[in-house]
Amino acid sequence: MTQRLNYMQQSPELTKAMMGLSTAEKHSAIEAKIQHLVHIRASQMNGCGFCLDMHVKEAKIHGESELRLYHIAIWRESNLFEPRERAALAWTEVLTRIPEHGVPDELYDRVREQFSEKELSDLTFSVMAINAWNRANVAFKTTPGSADAAFGLTKAGLS
Repeated sequence: MTQRLNYMQQSPELTKAMMGLSTAEKHSAIEAKIQHLVHIRASQMNGCGFCLDMHVKEAKIHGESELRLYHIAIWRESNLFEPRERAALAWTEVLTRIPEHGVPDELYDRVREQFSEKELSDLTFSVMAINAWNRANVAFKTTPGSADAAFGLTKAGLS
């Protein structure tokens, strides 16, 4: 796959603003383990090889088990995820592919059982951020693994 263009070089101020959102996300009310699940699931759904590669490596570096990483795509059938994680994955899916009539009240209520208002707001920003990154990287065919050294991802041992 050949990258179409380097959007980070072409739009440095906008990239810096997006990086600011991603940095702020790391200090949100949502624990890193759930952020990794959100990033991976949205990237799977959007077909973003660059982000999927990056976030699987980040999750592995932060101690996520390989089996859970394999099971993210089948989280509904897997018994490896806690109710809070399941709620985050469901929220990720509905916001990544918003249904014609919006987010169902039943899903919102189920997710609210697991997250405070602040946490749900922060979780929503996490979903928004990864979807934005996915769209840029899919549009410009950013090569998976091409930023491993820059982002310290070589220590994942998944090359």
